[in-house]
Amino acid sequence: MSTRIVVLADTHVARGSTRRLPDAVYAHLDGADAIWHAGDVLVPELLDELAGFAPVEAVLGNNDHELLGILPERTEEIVDGVRIAMVHDSGTTKGRERRMRRWFPDADLVVFGHSHQPVDVVGVDGQRLLNPGSPTQRRRAPTHTIGIVTCDDGHLQTEIVDVT
Repeated sequence: MSTRIVVLADTHVARGSTRRLPDAVYAHLDGADAIWHAGDVLVPELLDELAGFAPVEAVLGNNDHELLGILPERTEEIVDGVRIAMVHDSGTTKGRERRMRRWFPDADLVVFGHSHQPVDVVGVDGQRLLNPGSPTQRRRAPTHTIGIVTCDDGHLQTEIVDVT
């Protein structure tokens, strides 16, 4: 049996804002076994809402002022034999692959956010790097996106999904 993780980052859904997750995101959340959020959640209410769909792992983003002391800056978990690490800001693009291997030497997958730019690449020594982009603020990305990660007995599959 595999585990399906919906990966979010940079949702920037503020209290009282008209910004919300797109309907397409909710369709993916309905089938999630877990939800990972790579920071810039902004308010705890969004984490509570996500927890109504599946267990949530989240890390602190640079805009998560209300979540200081609540969320960790980094996390590492093993999901169905796949070691996954998560951090909000992976640093500059230059040197990212080596930096992530240094920060998370045992991780099979490193999830990150911050740039709002979707990334799904294989880095140093086969370590996969995934930035799901943002479902709400695409900035320079062509579309709004999320990530889907499937873990199954040590095997890993990743996908960037357009939710525009």
